[in-house]
Order: sequence, then C-alpha cells, then structure tokens
Amino acid sequence: MGIIFKSVLILSFIFLNISCANETLIKRQSASMGERVSKNFEFNIIKKGEQNDNTLLIVGGIQGDEPGGFMAASLIATHYDILEGSVWVVPNLNFYSIIKRSRGPFGDMNRKFADISSDDPDFESIQKIKSYIKDPNVKLVVNLHDGSGFYRPTYEDSLHSPYKWGQCNIIDQSVIKTQRYSNLEEISQKVVNHVNDFLLKDEDKYHLHNTRTAEGDKEMEKTLTYFAVNHGKAAFGNEASKSLPTHQRAYYHLLALEKFMDIMGIKYKRKFNFHEEVVKNIIDNDIEISLYDNKITLPLAKVRNFLNYFPVKQDGTIDFVPSNPLVSIIKEKNEYTIYYGNRRLSRLKADYKALSDPLREEVPLSIDSKVTQVKFGSKIKVNQNFLVHDMDEYRVNVIGFVGDSKSETNVNIDHEKMLKKFSIDKSGSIYRIEYYTKNTDKFAGMVLIEFTG
Repeated sequence: MGIIFKSVLILSFIFLNISCANETLIKRQSASMGERVSKNFEFNIIKKGEQNDNTLLIVGGIQGDEPGGFMAASLIATHYDILEGSVWVVPNLNFYSIIKRSRGPFGDMNRKFADISSDDPDFESIQKIKSYIKDPNVKLVVNLHDGSGFYRPTYEDSLHSPYKWGQCNIIDQSVIKTQRYSNLEEISQKVVNHVNDFLLKDEDKYHLHNTRTAEGDKEMEKTLTYFAVNHGKAAFGNEASKSLPTHQRAYYHLLALEKFMDIMGIKYKRKFNFHEEVVKNIIDNDIEISLYDNKITLPLAKVRNFLNYFPVKQDGTIDFVPSNPLVSIIKEKNEYTIYYGNRRLSRLKADYKALSDPLREEVPLSIDSKVTQVKFGSKIKVNQNFLVHDMDEYRVNVIGFVGDSKSETNVNIDHEKMLKKFSIDKSGSIYRIEYYTKNTDKFAGMVLIEFTG
C-alpha cells in the first residue's frame, strides 16, 4: 500500500499523508473553491521503494502553468515501480495554482524560499516542503519546470538565447560541500548528455545552465534549489521548453529523472514503452476516478463536459480515489468540477441521494445473451445488447434508455435504444446503469455499459 491522502471540505484542501512502499492509493473528498485558499492548503508526497538514506526527492507543480513538470512527476508516481532505492515524489506542490492555471495566485512560490511572511497563503506549503528537503534521508532534489524558448549559452535569436530557460538542466554552482553528489556540474552534464541521446529533434538539445547564484543572482537566491544547496543537498532544476506540447515536455523530464535515478543507483521499472506518443497516450487516456468505495468508477479520458443528475451524498461530499494524484473534484454550489492538473474535464450536476450499504456484492446482467455477475463500479463491454435482471432489492435506472418498453429490466437494450446525449463519453459509447434500494430509494451503486460493436 502507498500514500493515502484526502482533502476535507472546509473551503480549502487539506491532505492527510501516510506513506508506504511501491503502490499508490489516493483517497480524497471534494473541496470547495473560494476566492482565496486557506493557508492550510497542502500538497501530497508519495514515497516509493524501500526508504533509505539515499532518497531522490522529485518536485513538480511549484508553478501551475508548467504542466510538463507536474505531469512527469505524476507519471513517476503512477507508472514507475522502484525496485531498489528510495524516491519521494511531490507532483503538485502548488495545487491551487495548477487548478487556476497560474504561475502563482499568491505570487511566485519559487521566490519564497529565502523569506516568507507567516501571513502568506503559501507559508504552510513552503515550510512543509522545506522539511522534506532537509530530511536526512534526502540526498538529491530535482525541481521540474517548463521554461520559455530554448536556452543557449550564446545568443542565436530571440527564441534561442542565454535569456531563455527551456531545454536545460540548471545548477546554482559547480560543487557543494557534501559527502554525496557534491560535483553538481559533473552530474548535470551526465544528465544533459543522456537527454541529448534521445532528442525528438535537433532544436530540443539540452544544455547545462549554471546560474552561479551565490555570485549575485538575487532572484535565484530565493528559489527551492538554492535553499536545498544551502542545506547541503545536491539540487537541480530541469527545464523543458514551453514551445513544446505537454507530452514532449514530460518526455524530456522523464529522460532526465531516469538518469538521476541511474546516477543514484536507484533501480526502476517503467510500466510502459518509452516513446513520446506512448507518454501522450498515458497522459490523455490513463485516468479515472472511483467514488464511494467503488460504487462508481468514472473513466475520464473522453468524459463529457457535463454530466447531469450525478449521484452525490446528501451532505454534499464526494469521496473518491483518483488514478492520478493530479485529479481533483471542486465543489461550486451544486456542481462538481473534475480537474486533471490544469485541465477542466467535466462538471457533475448533483442529484443528492442517501447511500446504501451493499445488499449484495454483485448484480446479474445478460451481456450479449450471456448471464454474468457484475460488481458495482465495473465497466462492461457489450457487442450487441444487454439486459438488466429484475431483483427484489433494487430498482434500476438505465440512463438514456428510450425503448418501447416502460420497464428497464428484463428487456434487451441495444445501442440504438440509448440517447447519445446521456452517455458518459463524448463518442456516445458508455452509459450508466444506476441501482437504488426499493424500500428506501438509497443509491446502491453504478455499472457502466460500453458498446463496442
């Protein structure tokens, strides 16, 4: 079991973090969005592998308008197994800024590490991430960014110059006084060389960028990496270019992170073939949420922009487990907006219902004339038609059914009898079967039907 965290509905996010090895389980509640976020707003940290004193700390999302960084961090959390060694991942350091698509609603968080007021809404997050950086187990820190243009040591043109930040690995100084990983320049050059072995095009070439912060760079003195360096930790910034699409930025960040893990002797296993289009497919499609202890599973890859009459607990909270730590649900009046990073995926119009304890673990369905027992939260593929069996315990609502029969049970339902506008997905293939207790009309669970014929 991995990290468990959940947010509490108090006009802010509060995450409870419990860390274990190898797997990641994320539990949350919907949160309300206000004009400002309470200073209790916190990020989550996911600890992978066997914890030891040679830990890599990966930080994404310090600035919410840099999706390549926080998407890459989330992929390390969800699509990599750490076989040997220790990796800590913070994919959403400034989660509120991610949702708001902002560099920082309360100012640039990456300029608050030298000095910050206790009244600053970012104060608690800054203090918490500082504690992780200073943890004795952490030996190397990588902060992921998306920067403008393409960094070049000498001026080429307005897009390729020393004044741009994209496509470089950043150090604050060449060496630091520490027992491990003291030669920052040597490590950074190894990372740069590795990334350059797998370029998608020549323009994307990486360079080492030494900001020589201690020599008078007042802006860089305020950053996370310089704070880490001053506390004896090897620290690097990795920048992908904002001129590239998000999945290519994530691709380059992952290349850099894999090299850092190699340098540290951390052994890992990818759950995918490493190719930019595979990275894109995972980012775009490998996302879902499970709600109310698996009573509902909602695929999010091509979810409709708006889902009407969606079952929500009477107290207005939605308990959910996302497949990705960047997925969240924000309550605004009686609508619930699903966010994935800085993408707004869908809005749910609440149909407030009491929830039932399970009266049975499975319900019978006939799928293409074959009877099968189906668990709540399942998505079942249908070629021709399906039939919902009548039961003593439950009444059934097949959302979108427009057949001749007034009954929605014991009747074969094919694709033509379903109204596309009621589908879960934009293509009109996935539909909801909702179950309610007959005696109390409490919501019991949902099964999804996906037509594939």
